[in-house]
Amino acid sequence: MYKIFIVEDDASIFSSIKTYLEGFAMEVEGVRDFNQVLEDFKAFDPHLVVMDIGLPYKNGLYWTEKIRKISQVPLVFLSSMGEETDQVLAMNLGADDYMVKPISLALLLAKIKAQIRRTYEVQAKDSEVQDGDLSLNLDTMDLTYQGRKKKLTKNEFLILKACIQGRGKVISREDLMNDLWQSDIYIDDNTLTVNVGRLRKTLKDLGVKNYIQTKKGVGYYGHFEK
Repeated sequence: MYKIFIVEDDASIFSSIKTYLEGFAMEVEGVRDFNQVLEDFKAFDPHLVVMDIGLPYKNGLYWTEKIRKISQVPLVFLSSMGEETDQVLAMNLGADDYMVKPISLALLLAKIKAQIRRTYEVQAKDSEVQDGDLSLNLDTMDLTYQGRKKKLTKNEFLILKACIQGRGKVISREDLMNDLWQSDIYIDDNTLTVNVGRLRKTLKDLGVKNYIQTKKGVGYYGHFEK
């Protein structure tokens, strides 16, 4: 679920945006204290910010500069100011898109989805391997399954990555041992068996049963039993 942070002081506009986006399975939060926008942003840690320019105390341009010092999260501006110079200023300060009030909620949703797709979903294709609900992050070694997450050890990660990327193809014990220890000469064959056993327990703890299959005398492969 993507988290959207709305920086908007008009209660009716905020409520309309929040209700609309939540209808599309997004988690939406607003600002608690307009003197502390940056603190609220950091506490919520959103995937995207919708920022109004006209705000109490300090305007949206000020808070955008603050946010850009610590984050490159996508940011969509809302403003009643439609002048081209205002839009250029907003984009130069770090906005990714700009909408002039009164806004169309459907168009705002489309812009949000476009920014999310460009920022997160394209990146995910490069940094994750998946098999069904099983997702392995290649950068962090985090394993995710149906909303539950677990950080793998290096050996668990290498074994599971090989099995997922193999897409049902048997990975030989020799190849796995080379991946794990860069040599199959001085490593006790039972050491690999122990590591596979640990991975199977980790998977079971996440609710994944019997994913790592054994091809007797050859090696292992990944497969969900039906």
